[in-house]
Amino acid sequence: MQICGVDDAGRGSMIGPLVIAGISIDKSNISKLSLMGVKDSKQLTPKSREELYKKIIKLVDDYYVAKIPVKSIDASVKKHELNHLEAKFMAKVILKLNSDTSYVDSCDVNPKRFGKEISKLSNNKKIQSYHHADSRFVVVSAASIIAKVTRDRTIEKLRKKYDLGSGYPSDSKTINFVKSFYNTNHILPIFVRKSWKPTIKILNAISL
Repeated sequence: MQICGVDDAGRGSMIGPLVIAGISIDKSNISKLSLMGVKDSKQLTPKSREELYKKIIKLVDDYYVAKIPVKSIDASVKKHELNHLEAKFMAKVILKLNSDTSYVDSCDVNPKRFGKEISKLSNNKKIQSYHHADSRFVVVSAASIIAKVTRDRTIEKLRKKYDLGSGYPSDSKTINFVKSFYNTNHILPIFVRKSWKPTIKILNAISL
């Protein structure tokens, strides 16, 4: 019996892609993930995540990562369809992994509705959708580590060229980078989400 776990990374960020990752593992091996120390990526240090990432991909039967580009995120936010975009990509990951049951971390306030949408988009696959699934189910925790490490590596590449902080709106370094870049170049970098409220706020303040 193959079990799949799916999670995202970077949903709240102003910068870079939204990453969706999934892992597929035989039910009999799930306990090995817990023994390895796999837990929600937010509870781990970057070093632990990197180490666990390598161990997870060796243990699981399959894994798949999808990066949702900034352009697609902005287009979906304008139509108020970010949850739908995420459901679509989670379904893509689930179809690739083709497991018997998939556990997903719901970004919708209504996890059941989110699960039904993914099931519909993935040819009626069996979906278990929950809030905080990344801390409740170790298969989702494993997916959260894959997603987070993938996204961190993408941001790290950008950071080699730009002093942009974490990419999150709570980070003053990120806000200052976006302000300064726009003031200097009169455009935003392609990796900045233009539909995000903090970005709009920056642009409105500058154009006053």
